[in-house]
Amino acid sequence: MIPTRLHDGEHFDAVVVGGGQAGLAVSWHLVRSGVRHVVIERETVAHEWREGRWDNFTLVTPNWHCRLPGYAYEGPDPDGFMARDEVFAWTRQYADTFDAPVAEGVSVTQIELRPGGGFVVHTSAGTITADSVTSATGGYHLPVTPAWAGDIPAGVFQLHSHEYRNAAQLPDGPVLVIGSGQSGTQIAEDLLLEGREVHLALGRAPRVARFYRGKDCMTWLAEMGVYDVAVTTRGLAKRESTNHYVTGRDGGRDIDLREFALRGMRLHGRATSFSGGAFRFDESLGDNLDYADSVAESIKNDIDRYIEREGIEAPFEPRRPAVWHPGAAATSLPATEVASVIWSIGFRADWSWLGDLDVLDHEGHPVHSWGATQVAGFQFIGLPWMRTWGSGRFHAIARDAEHIADVIGATLDERARVS
Repeated sequence: MIPTRLHDGEHFDAVVVGGGQAGLAVSWHLVRSGVRHVVIERETVAHEWREGRWDNFTLVTPNWHCRLPGYAYEGPDPDGFMARDEVFAWTRQYADTFDAPVAEGVSVTQIELRPGGGFVVHTSAGTITADSVTSATGGYHLPVTPAWAGDIPAGVFQLHSHEYRNAAQLPDGPVLVIGSGQSGTQIAEDLLLEGREVHLALGRAPRVARFYRGKDCMTWLAEMGVYDVAVTTRGLAKRESTNHYVTGRDGGRDIDLREFALRGMRLHGRATSFSGGAFRFDESLGDNLDYADSVAESIKNDIDRYIEREGIEAPFEPRRPAVWHPGAAATSLPATEVASVIWSIGFRADWSWLGDLDVLDHEGHPVHSWGATQVAGFQFIGLPWMRTWGSGRFHAIARDAEHIADVIGATLDERARVS
């Protein structure tokens, strides 16, 4: 990596906002093409991998999925799952393999159209201009908590999953995890393994088996081309869906909430409010568990059909019956029985730095076609379903980055032609 200082009034062919894997992947192509550019990173390169995950975090995708332009995982365990600090180091090292020009510790505060074409980029280190700007900040910026979080008594400790590191961070006593996506279920397991009394309020999140018929399910899905399924709806703005929960911890395993219940975790339906001194839940617990299982089973069905269609030799694996069924689920939990709440209900995007740039819909979601927007020279990368199901994941970033680099190149060629 080449540490880069911004100078007020400086001009670049291209600016990339965000120094994670997506921004670095675009930079790799721009370096190879000789495009004068800078990657602007508010913190430090790849910082979110280390600072935004808990201590026992691991990837949920196999290590072999980790491949960026000119760079791939070459460690001893391609079918394993890198831990938090390993992912950080692997991504951080990528920036050094091609001398990415990165301005760390710099925030982009606003972007606006430049008279005559291109953009004015206002930053905490001064104002620069560029012919092209790429947002590589992803879409998960601000942790979400509901308005009724303020109704919870001050004696109950609260934090967001983004802030959770380990069980010792919490006061003694029972923990209520609200949200059953990837982070919520893995944090609930982390607490259970630490011997904590855990309550988990479930939403309608799907799950996937870790292994099936001799392979990791995500390896099967990759071979089946599922991650290459293209987005065909032009201008589709909201590509947000909950990821399937599973874990890479201890070599990888299923997250089976029914099994957690047998081990003492108390499961609830969706958390709806706090009133009368208690947390309130709806009656969706059984339906949510059944839905998660149905998705896992449907994926296995798809794998079975693929194996049969392709004539692949794979060991037979019987289906497991559900190991636990809820009775009449409690719809309330007194605050006196909860010492801590961990919110794991997601994030919302913060696009305030885009100013009046016309690249968002009326709900504030990016509007683009495979990353390119109607504002010539401005594009996104790293968004879920940007081009395919794999977009936003290591698995497809290299392909997406090549496409965005081509879009940037076309913009620069057009600018040179008309100037």
